[in-house]
Amino acid sequence: MKKKKLSEVIGDTRQILCEYSLCDHCLGRLFAKKLGVLSYDKLGQKIRYILKQKNPKSCYICKSLMSELDTHLRKMLEISKEYEFSTFLVGAVLQPSILDRDDIIRSKLKLRGIAGIKSEVTREIGKRFGRKTRTKVDYDNPDVVFTMDFKRDSCEIKPKAVILQGRYAKKIRGISQKQKPCIHCEGKGCFHCDFHGISDFNSVEGRMAKFLFEKFGAQQAKITWIGSEDESSLVLGKGRPFFAKLTSPHKRNIAFPKKIKLDGVSFLNLHVIPKIPSDSIKFRTYVEVEVEAEGEIDPNMLKQLHHLKDTPIMVREGSGWKNKKRIYRIKFKKKTENSFTALLQMDGGIPVKRLVSGSEVEPSFSSILENQCKCITFDFHKIILAN
Repeated sequence: MKKKKLSEVIGDTRQILCEYSLCDHCLGRLFAKKLGVLSYDKLGQKIRYILKQKNPKSCYICKSLMSELDTHLRKMLEISKEYEFSTFLVGAVLQPSILDRDDIIRSKLKLRGIAGIKSEVTREIGKRFGRKTRTKVDYDNPDVVFTMDFKRDSCEIKPKAVILQGRYAKKIRGISQKQKPCIHCEGKGCFHCDFHGISDFNSVEGRMAKFLFEKFGAQQAKITWIGSEDESSLVLGKGRPFFAKLTSPHKRNIAFPKKIKLDGVSFLNLHVIPKIPSDSIKFRTYVEVEVEAEGEIDPNMLKQLHHLKDTPIMVREGSGWKNKKRIYRIKFKKKTENSFTALLQMDGGIPVKRLVSGSEVEPSFSSILENQCKCITFDFHKIILAN
């Protein structure tokens, strides 16, 4: 600390303290950058010792807020007890009058580039909280964010969502993929559904959500499906991929077995990932379809289904024909005079029932066979992610 700079600071400080009472912390903060000092409190004490001034009962800028930070620190420690985290960030809401008084002092002293009172409050309380909990501040992607509202004397915590990736297999029929939302809140969360957004747990989504709520102490689970199936469909092999976003989780570090069985549904390779991919996810499916036709099926006509491999599949969505898809392989076996099974390897996103019936899909089983067909069941044997 250079004597010349210190002398300048002492002169400025003597002038400002004649008009305003400042605590050690606020006093040190104003000049720490100029003197290259890290401890604001110690610098304030040193300046006050040189000037032979006593510490005031109240600070003009912070109104004793800096000396009362431990009270607010205890609120942070109490509210965070039930959460798992290794990184955090603190935000603050201060009385506008505190910010105004800080601006007045900095303007009078023509101080630029120094930390404002709001930044200093969050820095100091964050430093103390980190020491107590052995966690670190993360400005980019913290596990939890605290909002200290000094106007309302309150503290809130918002945990970062946990993102999971995995697959599910379904080996019994009669289980729907998606769960109907709570009838009282339409999925937003209310007292009736314990703020989960769903009140029943009898689908793939419901079983999954209930399991994750219990494991992570999360409030809601938002599922991103890679494709869909009917309630009567099976999902075999390694299962269907999915992503799950858990909001307000209390726990973060959960180890899963490779396979989790939940009443007819198995979850495979469930693990935490940084984020859900933002790009569209392309995939292929191996689907076994059981088909029934209105009229008798000519075996020679049945062979015409091979032409599906060479023709783009057009799916009508909304106002026009979109989504050119492909079928890569097709095998079929006649069962009765008007029914057969087909095994297809095709792009994800082709609606299987409509591919069979010809409802806004061209070409279709019905159009090629010149015989109106309907899908009795369809089961997924394999789902492969292209990217």
